[in-house]
Amino acid sequence: MKRPLAYLSAAWSGKQKTDIEQAARYCRAVYEAGVSPICPILYLPLFLNDAVPKEHKSGIDIGRDLLRRAHVLVVCGNTIDENVKNDIAIAGRLHITATTLEGIMAVKGQGVKRQDSR
Repeated sequence: MKRPLAYLSAAWSGKQKTDIEQAARYCRAVYEAGVSPICPILYLPLFLNDAVPKEHKSGIDIGRDLLRRAHVLVVCGNTIDENVKNDIAIAGRLHITATTLEGIMAVKGQGVKRQDSR
C-alpha cells in the first residue's frame, strides 16, 4: 500500500534528547494512521551541525525541500512557534493541506470518539 507523505512540524523545545523522543512518538502515531512521516529533526542532526551557520541554513533548505514533496503538513503539539508558522505558510503557498496530528488520527479512525452532546 502506498502511503501519502506527511511532513511533521512542531515547536521543538531545543533539548535534543527530548525533541527526538517526542518526534519519534509523533512519527509513530502518523505511521499508525496510515501515513509515511517525514521528520527532519530525527535525522538531520546526525550529519549537520546546527551551530555552523552554513549547515544550519542547509538544514532549513533540506527541510523546506522535503515539505515541498509532502502531500500533507501535520502540525504536532499544542504550541505554534515561528518555525511552525513558516511551515504552515509555505504549505499554504504550495497548496499542501495542513492539519493537526489529532486531525490525521481522526480522519484515519484513530482519534478519540467524542460523545454527541445533543
